[in-house]
Amino acid sequence: MISFLQVENLSKRFGEQLLFENISFGIGKNQKVALIAKNGTGKSTLLQIIAGKDSPETGRVIFRNDITVGYLEQAPDLNPENTIFEEVFCSDSPTLKVIKEYERAVELNDIHALETLISQMDALSAWDYENTVKQILSKLKIDTYDKEIKYLSGGQKKRVGLAKVLISNPDFLILDEPTNHLDTEMTEWLEEYLTESNATLLMVTHDRYFLDRVCNQIIEIDDFGLYSYNGNYSYYLEKREQRIENRNATIDKARNLLRTEQEWMRRMPQARSHKAQYRIDNFYKIKDIASQRTDEKKLELDIKGQRLGKKILELEHICKSFDSHCLVRDFSYKFIRGEKIGIVGKNGIGKSTFLNIITRNLEPDSGSIEIGETVVYGYYQQSGIRFNENDRVIDIVKNIAERIDLGNGQIMSASQFLEYFMFTDKQQYSLVEKLSGGERRRLYLLTVLMRNPNFLILDEPTNDLDIVTLNVLEEYLKSFKGCLLLVSHDRFFTDKLADHIFAFEGEGVIKDFPGNYTQYKNWKEEEEEKKKKERNALKSPYNETKKSNSPTSAPVKIRLSFKEKQEFQSLEKEIEELNAEKTLLETELSQGHLSPDELIKKSERIGQLIEILDEKEMRWLELSEISN
Repeated sequence: MISFLQVENLSKRFGEQLLFENISFGIGKNQKVALIAKNGTGKSTLLQIIAGKDSPETGRVIFRNDITVGYLEQAPDLNPENTIFEEVFCSDSPTLKVIKEYERAVELNDIHALETLISQMDALSAWDYENTVKQILSKLKIDTYDKEIKYLSGGQKKRVGLAKVLISNPDFLILDEPTNHLDTEMTEWLEEYLTESNATLLMVTHDRYFLDRVCNQIIEIDDFGLYSYNGNYSYYLEKREQRIENRNATIDKARNLLRTEQEWMRRMPQARSHKAQYRIDNFYKIKDIASQRTDEKKLELDIKGQRLGKKILELEHICKSFDSHCLVRDFSYKFIRGEKIGIVGKNGIGKSTFLNIITRNLEPDSGSIEIGETVVYGYYQQSGIRFNENDRVIDIVKNIAERIDLGNGQIMSASQFLEYFMFTDKQQYSLVEKLSGGERRRLYLLTVLMRNPNFLILDEPTNDLDIVTLNVLEEYLKSFKGCLLLVSHDRFFTDKLADHIFAFEGEGVIKDFPGNYTQYKNWKEEEEEKKKKERNALKSPYNETKKSNSPTSAPVKIRLSFKEKQEFQSLEKEIEELNAEKTLLETELSQGHLSPDELIKKSERIGQLIEILDEKEMRWLELSEISN
């Protein structure tokens, strides 16, 4: 396998905290590798070092000389003054460089440069590059190309950053949480795109379906060291469990052996200098192994919500629109104790608006909302909360409550509660500015749960949380006795928790589906397949005869009209002629015999032909589907 990346003996500290030490690994061509670690152990820092944005204390990073590298940061660094289209074209991509050089040569009438650049444009298929750009932007729901970056939300900036990296088509992709701020449809598109791509990939993501379907190698940072697993996420889980069991068995064996060796060390007289040095050295090695922990420090949630009465939340004929755009249309529902509802739908379709209506942060245009007297909301918002960077972690908790009542007779101090959420003594007295993104999310989750809610509303809780924390949070939510309303693009998370789905289908329609996300998706696909078969059945000759012979049959359009037939035949001829003209122009351009004026004129004509062909081919496909 051709080596694309070698990481040799990297070590890094953040202040006094050791993130990783002397880690080494390699990535070969076409490998798709995921990096897994707990929050605060240096995942993003390692990616930054590999991408050349940060430097290690020791070690080095070696890329193959002839490859291009694209890097997506958690918060992409974009020029706020650029428009979206300007930003995505602002790249070191070889294709973009050739396009820019070609445009400059046309502007300067540089005939010699154009002779070389035209062949390069052909080799890189650069004539259609703008269409490729627009296709990727469209898939990521970016359609306002002239909007300036400074006016975009954080989620929109992340999608522009992702589009910019994908459009540059690098040989080696480094992606830090690429699925954050993507809805389910976009995530599934990206999943398919990366699976089919020839690019070599190194990424950090919490999306376990994504990991399972895209990656063929997992690298884990644990206890400052590194472990590699040649397989997908499911394989990693199995082999990691085996590794931990083997490690614990080795530690137990060392502890048993240590008792014997300690007795030997005590018995030997101090004066005997010929004591076997190898055995003394071995004693200290055994002692080091025996002193390791055999249990993993885990976040264990057992927070009891307050009692929930019979009447919880009742919605009657709720409607809400913004600027004539309907987000919720005539929706009614009565919540019952213990149900867990997943909310799915595209970005901007009204999910967060719905949550704000439920929590009375936003009033509906019409309809009524009745909230039971015993309901205590715990609302974890996608935007999170802004912590004061100069506050200590423990002060944030103490400002809410000095003592936390877990609702089961157990009382905890603020410090104990933080330790419960895996914040060490040192971290508790650290400033917020020193926390990683995932640790901030965990702190925010703590502040929501410490109020003992009995109706939890979680809007994208999985963003920036590590997989270990997600697994524990899932187990807690499964046993949660109150109501749970969950918005998440993490399909694994939703599948594991939701017993039914509120599917936002557009135009204000909210469908209550009995099942999890995967079951809803499969049902949708089956429904679409049924409709497709029905349409095809209407077009079949047998159906046409049957319906024409039936006096009660309603007239159904199953064939092209005379005018459409004429258009269809005309399009075939026009597309053939346009392609012939395009081929002829490309041949003339590559021969190098044209004057500067002719060269510019024919180049512009090729651009026009591409646009005309795209439009006519799309119309031909539409008519072709009807005629089949």
